[in-house]
Amino acid sequence: MHKDEERVIELEFLRATENAALHSSHWMGRGDKEAADYAACDAIRGMFDLMDIRGEIVIGEGIKDEAPGLFIGEKVGTWAEGSPRFDVALDPVDGTTNVSKGMPNSISCIAAAIPEEGEDCALQEIPAFYMNKLAYPEVVRQAWIKDPSLPISIDAPISEVIKVSAKLLGKNVRDVTVMVLDRPRNEFIIEQVRSLGSKLRMIADGDITAAMAPSLSSTDVDLYAGIGGAPEAVLSAAGQRCLGGGQQAKIWPADEAEKQQLIKDGWGDQLDRVFRSKDLAAGNNILFCATGISPSPLLQGVHIEGKTAVTHSVLMRIKSKTVRFVEAHHDLSTKTIRLRSTKGETRM
Repeated sequence: MHKDEERVIELEFLRATENAALHSSHWMGRGDKEAADYAACDAIRGMFDLMDIRGEIVIGEGIKDEAPGLFIGEKVGTWAEGSPRFDVALDPVDGTTNVSKGMPNSISCIAAAIPEEGEDCALQEIPAFYMNKLAYPEVVRQAWIKDPSLPISIDAPISEVIKVSAKLLGKNVRDVTVMVLDRPRNEFIIEQVRSLGSKLRMIADGDITAAMAPSLSSTDVDLYAGIGGAPEAVLSAAGQRCLGGGQQAKIWPADEAEKQQLIKDGWGDQLDRVFRSKDLAAGNNILFCATGISPSPLLQGVHIEGKTAVTHSVLMRIKSKTVRFVEAHHDLSTKTIRLRSTKGETRM
């Protein structure tokens, strides 16, 4: 009988994001995003040291700002004989600035996938800093599949996407909520949303949860649009595939120098390509887990009161379509976290 490796190991990945959230939460509001990032990475590496997998980081964190992220090509797990192979994409802290400033919308998340036969990699590395993204709920994705002529496209004006999405969702245009990362590069989207009279929700950082928000019944977000991180696009694509929603993304060179470098690296013919969720997160052996650090559209943040720390996490798989929300209560008088830096269990 074929062993369902994801099912066996999924809780170990969840423990990794739990520990990362707990360890980085000590830096909430303390103005040091690098320290928060390092704390999360240390905890995740410590957990990986115990996991019987042959893992490789294919989407790392910290590329843009040289933060202490787990790097692409890093081997994780015990690599014991017979242990399953996993491609791993992760962001130990999505929203480091938010953590440093004590703001909402930060999580620790991991996507892991077993490549299917014939696949070199299940999670697509994009060698660019940014991608232009459009994310939408399952009802919109299903409508587009039935009728590809609908302007549900990253190449269409966001005003057109909003209008057709409103019809599909049974809403008035003014009641459609669009979430956008607050950056000057997204001003053209912000202006269109405002001109149309739709609702606008701007976020300072953390666009993984933002891109997944339209597929969550617990939020009032209908669409996510704008230019954000490329590694984050892969993680949100994995999450969207588990939730059933849709996502499109295109490489967005920040300047001419980056564009020329992408062309030099052989990506010139991919600059106009629209990557969909299945292009970024391929196959049917993918799991996604995340733990909230500060409150976000996806999860509540770490809450510490007295000797108890409460964490809120989500764990989901494409294969089963099960979405588990896990609330864990950690007794800080006995709780330990395994850290790579200490090579052992460390008290909270």
